[in-house]
Amino acid sequence: MSWTEKKPLQIKHSIRKKMTILFSVVLLAALTACWLANNFFLEQYYVGNKEEILKEAYGKLDEASGTETLEEAGFIEELGVICETNDISLLVMGYNGQVKIYTMKNYELMRNRLYMYLFGQFSPGGKDGILEESGTYEIWMNTDIYSGIEYLEMTGSLKSGELFLMRTALEPIRESVQLANRFLLYVGLTVLVAGALIIQLLAKRIAEPLLELAKLSERMSDLDFDVKFSGDKEDEITFLGNHMNRLSETLERTISELKTANNELQKDIEQKTKTDEIRKEFLSNVSHELKTPIALIQGYAEGLKECINDDPDSRNFYCEVIMDEASKMNQMVKNLLTLNELEFGGEVVKMERFDLALMIHNMLQSAGILFEQKQVKLIYEQQKPVYVWANEYKLQEVMNNYISNALNHVDGERVIKVTVKRQENTVRVGVFNTGRPIPEEDLDRIWEKFYKVDKARTREYGGSGVGLSIVKAILESMHRGYGAVNYENGVEFWFDLDDQAGS
Repeated sequence: MSWTEKKPLQIKHSIRKKMTILFSVVLLAALTACWLANNFFLEQYYVGNKEEILKEAYGKLDEASGTETLEEAGFIEELGVICETNDISLLVMGYNGQVKIYTMKNYELMRNRLYMYLFGQFSPGGKDGILEESGTYEIWMNTDIYSGIEYLEMTGSLKSGELFLMRTALEPIRESVQLANRFLLYVGLTVLVAGALIIQLLAKRIAEPLLELAKLSERMSDLDFDVKFSGDKEDEITFLGNHMNRLSETLERTISELKTANNELQKDIEQKTKTDEIRKEFLSNVSHELKTPIALIQGYAEGLKECINDDPDSRNFYCEVIMDEASKMNQMVKNLLTLNELEFGGEVVKMERFDLALMIHNMLQSAGILFEQKQVKLIYEQQKPVYVWANEYKLQEVMNNYISNALNHVDGERVIKVTVKRQENTVRVGVFNTGRPIPEEDLDRIWEKFYKVDKARTREYGGSGVGLSIVKAILESMHRGYGAVNYENGVEFWFDLDDQAGS
């Protein structure tokens, strides 16, 4: 796994070091405990074990006592194996002094020692040296006065009266204990060193994925969610790593959702601010636009009331002015309501397929009398059907505004030309009228509400400066392009639609 270059992860108390020290201490304690147990208790264990062997041999002798089995070769051989295996010297003597069984070549020493015990000429060291006694035997530890070797001895009588003596040297036991202690010390040190190395390697294998998880969590704390845990073992660390991967994905998704919500909230705040500004501008413009017609209506109404002119023609003129201004105000209010609905209504624009050429033809035919009144030459040559996808009702509003705008500004040769041209993937509709071009600095502003290039002329034909704003709102609701182009002899307003003729 690759990690971005950054400050190394600082770990004051490494789990790898702690595990190595901890397990090494545990291993050392276990080896020390084994050595202490071996040093202090192994000899006692050996002595106890020898006692059991002596009693086992006594049991066999006592059972065979008084029978022919005691002197059978097979029994003696079996008894000899037990004594030889466990380093036991055995002598069995009849009550008449005759030796029946012995397991050593020179049995005279054993017989003499047995006599010494029988006649009390040799003390086992008092009752403190006796390990176990019963009615038929005694077991004690004693030191040979000649050799200085300590023995474990057992003497007594069998059920048929035979006397016996068994002894085993304790010196080999002590030598074995010392040898075992030295061996355990050497082996323990070797095991301790090897164990420490193995524990360090194992601790490294355990610590590495944990360190990877620590680095992963560090990256997650910096909101970097590209890094993932890559363990493939089926253990607790991999289980934790997989859950951290899921946590990382969940956090990334949650933060993404929060950022999206925050972005939407920011947009809502900006939209609210923009709406407030538009509302203020709207109220200011409406107040300004209504000021003139209200003043005219008020002035002419006062003139009628005060009978400034009593003749019928003057009164009719006053009434016509009042009605004309009221009509302009009514139309402006309608336009404003339409524009407000487009900008703030949030309605879903229903798209439909229809013949654009036929719609334009019908509209121009209905407005024919207006072209005649303005003495305008209309040019529209499209005859074939042109199918497009758009909202037909709203598109009629666009064409009405374009045609009305062309009629109000036509001049010179007094020609209005409507064109429908197929381009690569679109259909462009243009409405051209001869007359004065629009100043270049005003081309981008004519789509603003209440903006008027020639205020006097706009006032003359009763324009409110809202028509092109309505066009803009409609076309943007359908995500379509629009614009205006100046020519030497006039201006063309255009908009684009999707060409769906083949659909």
